[in-house]
Amino acid sequence: MVKTTIDLNVLLDFLNQRNDHVQAAKIIDLCAKKIVKGCLCAHEVTTLAYFLLKSNNDTEKVKNILMDLLDLLEVIPVTGDVLRDALHSRIKDYEDAVIEESSYKHGVDYIITRNLDDFKHSKVKAFSPAEFLKIALLPLPESEL
Repeated sequence: MVKTTIDLNVLLDFLNQRNDHVQAAKIIDLCAKKIVKGCLCAHEVTTLAYFLLKSNNDTEKVKNILMDLLDLLEVIPVTGDVLRDALHSRIKDYEDAVIEESSYKHGVDYIITRNLDDFKHSKVKAFSPAEFLKIALLPLPESEL
């Protein structure tokens, strides 16, 4: 099974039905059907909570959303070693470098993000949601889509 880290921007597309939310929903559905192993870096969970609370203003709803995501996605730990190694990444944005480094250290195959330019020097291949869906859905029969 392909293991992917789903960047925060893709999760926010899905949860807030913004931009390419249909593609993001398809990726989440692939994770729910256990066709794709979806991952989320630990440090992104608190950032996600902040944005969800800001847009929903409902603490209980945010807790429920986070619990559902934590049940669905594997949380990749962010250790001191990951944080240190990310400082030496070729990726200039530190948060993205942490995503790259933690994904790399935990055997992730791909990062799914809308910020491809930020990951052009990543050790883990990055795809946009549309690009990833093309490769992820290729081997599936129509009845599985």
